[in-house]
Amino acid sequence: MTGQPNIVLILADDMGYGDFGCFNYGASRTPALDHLVSEGVSLTQHYSASPVCAPARASLMTGRYPHRTGVIDTLETRGLDRLALRELTVAELLKRAGYATGLVGKWHNGAYDSRYHPNRRGFDEFAGFSGGWQPYYQWNLDRNGSVSRADGRYLTDVFTDEATEFILRHRRDQFFLYLAYNAPHFPFEAPEADAAPYKAGGNFTPAVSHIYAMIECMDRGIARVLDALDRSGLADNTIVMFSSDNGPQFGGNGEMCTDRFNCGFAGAKTLVYEGGIRLPMVLRWPAGLDGGRQVHDMIHFTDWLPTLLALAGTEAPRDLKLDGINVSPTLQGERGKVPSERFWQWNRYTPDGECNAAMRDGRWKLVRPAIRELMLVSNDDLAMDIQSKYNPENFDDIVRAPEPERVKPAPPPAQLFDIVSDPFERNDLAAREPERVSRMTNALASWFEDVEQDRLAIHD
Repeated sequence: MTGQPNIVLILADDMGYGDFGCFNYGASRTPALDHLVSEGVSLTQHYSASPVCAPARASLMTGRYPHRTGVIDTLETRGLDRLALRELTVAELLKRAGYATGLVGKWHNGAYDSRYHPNRRGFDEFAGFSGGWQPYYQWNLDRNGSVSRADGRYLTDVFTDEATEFILRHRRDQFFLYLAYNAPHFPFEAPEADAAPYKAGGNFTPAVSHIYAMIECMDRGIARVLDALDRSGLADNTIVMFSSDNGPQFGGNGEMCTDRFNCGFAGAKTLVYEGGIRLPMVLRWPAGLDGGRQVHDMIHFTDWLPTLLALAGTEAPRDLKLDGINVSPTLQGERGKVPSERFWQWNRYTPDGECNAAMRDGRWKLVRPAIRELMLVSNDDLAMDIQSKYNPENFDDIVRAPEPERVKPAPPPAQLFDIVSDPFERNDLAAREPERVSRMTNALASWFEDVEQDRLAIHD
């Protein structure tokens, strides 16, 4: 082990295992990420806290389940992405420990009130956007509260430029850089030179061709970030982490992505099956972690705040109620040190614990399937979401109108899977294990009641 390491946390947007060239038989080209996988520590059972962006990011920042933080949906125009002001972020806590802190890219934890701005949530420097997505050529970039319009560059390249400049600027400091690329999130736009090879031969839909090109461009950017660490003499004692916020998008926005490979996992973005929440995570820290190996324990987004604090030689306040644990012993090779139970739930607007919810208990996973009527967004909210990206000057506060009225049908029966023997969730064992289903259903309901009590106590 060594002294305080620098930390570079790189997060993609809507990227799954199957988007890595080393996992998709070379369908996409990701040499930098493939090299990280080969020389770093790869986690094979790494889970997001949510199958969608904003709630997942809230957990990553706080070490707490999304509901507790107040972040329950992606709709920033309704304020449903707002990270409650009482919450402490990993950036705030590392800043207290003497780190220079920077966020480059996507925030998505509060867009229309300066109290929720990244500069007020622990980040000394911010260059990015606060909402859910941006166009890649017609972007608006917020640099510490000052917004500039697109200058002809591709947004992924802009973020890479900002990240490398942050590293060079702080090469004599201890720093935490959160590099949150929005690739390969919609809209599916990429430089034509990158997209053309994927379009050739007709192997992929236009959407997937652009997605793989977007990922390839991001991969080049990651290579530049790693090179900046090398040139600054910082690579040995810098923890580099790469993951995604949730699983890949297979459809929506009029684009078909059904030929996008995801290693056979069931489901995708928005769903709590493995394809929506089980994500790649690779870490490289030459001075502190032996590389070239895999860790098979179940690790969750909520674990990263206490873990990074421990690796930085500090800890969270004793009265901070965390859902995650410090998994640094697990990363070092110790087995059996992580919780056996983890939980997930997400639907549109107000949460419903009987919809799109899941629990892992060791090898067992219970799923409450999604209820279609609770997974839909109103046309008005969809239109506002798009307009807020292209014409942000027309939006300065959240919409406070009531949520759309919906009729909830009877929920479908719970499903049960043995994730060890059936990682692709093909064999529902609920009928064979009624007592286990009942026990896990009750545990999931108790968890949901607990986190909802925290959410309902928010008074921002």
